[in-house]
Amino acid sequence: MPKPIDTRPILALETSCDETAVALYGAAGLLAHTLHSQIKLHAEYGGVVPELASRDHVTRVLPLIRTVLTEAELKPADLGGIAYTAGPGLIGALMVGAAAAAGLAAALDLPLISIHHMEGHLLAPMLEDPAPGFPFVALLVSGGHTLLVEVLGIGRYTLLGESLDDAVGEAFDKTAKLLGLPYPGGPELARLAQQGVPGRFKLPRPMTDRPGLDFSFSGLKTAVLTALPRDADAQTKADLARSFEEAVTETLAIKCARALDVTGHRTLVVAGGVGANVRLRERLHALAAQRKGQVFFPRKEFCTDNAAMIAYAGWMRRSEGRPAFEGFPTRARWPLVELSAPAAT
Repeated sequence: MPKPIDTRPILALETSCDETAVALYGAAGLLAHTLHSQIKLHAEYGGVVPELASRDHVTRVLPLIRTVLTEAELKPADLGGIAYTAGPGLIGALMVGAAAAAGLAAALDLPLISIHHMEGHLLAPMLEDPAPGFPFVALLVSGGHTLLVEVLGIGRYTLLGESLDDAVGEAFDKTAKLLGLPYPGGPELARLAQQGVPGRFKLPRPMTDRPGLDFSFSGLKTAVLTALPRDADAQTKADLARSFEEAVTETLAIKCARALDVTGHRTLVVAGGVGANVRLRERLHALAAQRKGQVFFPRKEFCTDNAAMIAYAGWMRRSEGRPAFEGFPTRARWPLVELSAPAAT
């Protein structure tokens, strides 16, 4: 006899880096979500300070849980499970979310569901209407990851390509720093690039002149450093930012086209913080139109770290009955391909 389906909502916590986020997902969809960003806290240091991030999560997570429960008009007794980001990420930050989730699950006698951060990103477009259907190729682009993945279903992932050095978001941030832009650098570089003249600087499209689906962006950053005059004025910096952004988006588009060819799929899903970049979205929409395929993005607020994607992943994973990790409940490093598909119910 099949096990009855639990339709009670999932409460999810996301604390992998410098955002504290909480969300609720139920049978009716996303019920509530909220997020506190630590950008101002880390801005004076030019990057995330792990110890400060962890301490801030401690002060934020319980008030945010109360906020989403109030917004959704729910009580803890109404919940059907607690999901949390178990990795990859900053270990101290992850431990805050894991401890809070484990405490709630124990107190309420609920399933504790450990979620892979990148699986959350990969499934974020499922929160939209219309949502993509399986199978598809996913491009995951963020500050810490650049991956091409074939997705046949939940937990059925094949790694097609990854960055051999800097992730694309990291390359954006480092290039922004070279140009003297404030933290966080990626969005600042994109804004500056809007004022740039296209084609003034000729930058490489890394690893597109050879077969394969892997990426490398450290050389592109070096190319910017070489091209940047010591006395560069504002327009020169804008032109260089524009050339850098175009080099990145064209490189990603070329690799996406190859991945679609290799797999034979017609659907592309893009997720992660860099997925909010306007020029990248335009380039990949054009690619999909040329190939008579489809491309899906999450809304921009769900491109960066958020708990809505963790709640959705938790909802999908609950039927698997997968317990939290035995022993240490978090992993700073966790390859996506180590995830298993949900068990049949």
